[in-house]
Amino acid sequence: MPTISTAITHDNKPLDDSVNLPSRLHFLGLTEKECQIIRRIEPYITKAIPHALDIFYDLVAKEPKTKIFFSSKQHMQQAKQAQLGYWRHIALANFGTQFADTVRRVGKTHARIGLEPRWYIGGYAVILSHIIQDVTAQLVPAVPFLPPKLPLRELASSFACLLKAVFLDVDLTISIYIEETKRSNKEEMAKLDNAIEQERQFITQSFGHIINALADKNLSLSVEGDLPTTYLPMRDDLNHAIATLCQTLNIIKETTGSIDNTADEINSAARDLARRTEKQAASVEKTAAAVEQITATVSSTAARVLEANHFVKDCQTATEHFGTMIHRAHEAMKGIERSAEAVNKITNVISNIATQTNLLALNTGVEAAHAGEAGSGFRVLAQEIRKLANRVGNASEEVKELISTSQNHVTAGSSIMKDASNAVGTIISNVANINSHLQEITKATSEQASALKDVNSAIATIDQGTRENAAMVEETSAATANMAQRTRQLRHLLGEFTLQN
Repeated sequence: MPTISTAITHDNKPLDDSVNLPSRLHFLGLTEKECQIIRRIEPYITKAIPHALDIFYDLVAKEPKTKIFFSSKQHMQQAKQAQLGYWRHIALANFGTQFADTVRRVGKTHARIGLEPRWYIGGYAVILSHIIQDVTAQLVPAVPFLPPKLPLRELASSFACLLKAVFLDVDLTISIYIEETKRSNKEEMAKLDNAIEQERQFITQSFGHIINALADKNLSLSVEGDLPTTYLPMRDDLNHAIATLCQTLNIIKETTGSIDNTADEINSAARDLARRTEKQAASVEKTAAAVEQITATVSSTAARVLEANHFVKDCQTATEHFGTMIHRAHEAMKGIERSAEAVNKITNVISNIATQTNLLALNTGVEAAHAGEAGSGFRVLAQEIRKLANRVGNASEEVKELISTSQNHVTAGSSIMKDASNAVGTIISNVANINSHLQEITKATSEQASALKDVNSAIATIDQGTRENAAMVEETSAATANMAQRTRQLRHLLGEFTLQN
């Protein structure tokens, strides 16, 4: 009598090699003898199967987690009919090709629809418990004193063998379920890996050319086209970042252009200001030299006027003394002949004084011409001095003539001496006026010299400030030139970027 393993392996289409059915049969101890024991209660099992399946599918219809696997009542009825035939094969202990195909199909179906083993095992427990109850009720009378149709020991042996067969079916089905799930998961993982790789290549291509463009300083591109939902925020953020960067660089580009133009204007103005400052410094320097020269001239003029003042005082004293002598000569006319020689000397002195006075007046006029407006008073004074000198010279000549003719005009000498006395008085008065004017000139030239020293000091301060301004202008010009160069460098760097409009 063939064993179960012989019956199964004899088929052209055995179970998967991974199931290793002989080892399972050996472990369960399910031999052909035990299959015969199962077949002994086969009629009773077949009779009990419909009721057990009705109870089971009622539970399935009430359980939401199992109900979802059936699209309709008809679908559930078809499954129940298939289960009926399947359990009959178990009751007949027929583990041939049809059983193997059914186990394979059931295991793959459970894996495909995602039916967890707990529902399959639970369903077998419900069905098997009701089958055992029904078979027991058929073989063991409810009346205690009636003998059972099958001895209880044999009934227990039949149930034990049936349990082995059922658990063999459960074991094989779940094993195929696990193998099919692994294979399906492997295929899904392969599909997932393939999808991930395709998505990676797509994303790399979508973002890669943008990144390469950014590396080449090209900001005119953006990520376009449809992308997976996960990458949409990244696309929007990158496009927004590129647009913001373009806007910023455009603003910087415009600003650098404005700065460049402004720097050129400032640099041009600074150069022009430097030229003007240099000219101004040269003008101030010339002015300072001229004022210094004028100051020296006025100081020298003041010294000469002071000397002239002393000289005029001496002349005044001498003239007064001369007047006294004239007066004495008038009183002592008779001694004029004896004093002719002395008078001749006096007239020589007067002539020399007139000559010196005339020379002094000439020098005074020259200095007054040099002094310009400041020497206008001096010029008038010089004219007066020359007139006075001429008059003194004329008087001296007259005195000489009087002396030469004194012998013939002794009688008229008194009258002439009176006229001479009046002339000397006039001279003394004029010399006093000259002295007064010279004192005023001395005071004015002193004040002018002091004022010119202050002006010279102020011009020196202006000259120093002008030189410092010139140095600051040069520094400003250098700074603006450097800024313009840096701005042009920045514009050149910005020009290497390709920006969006």
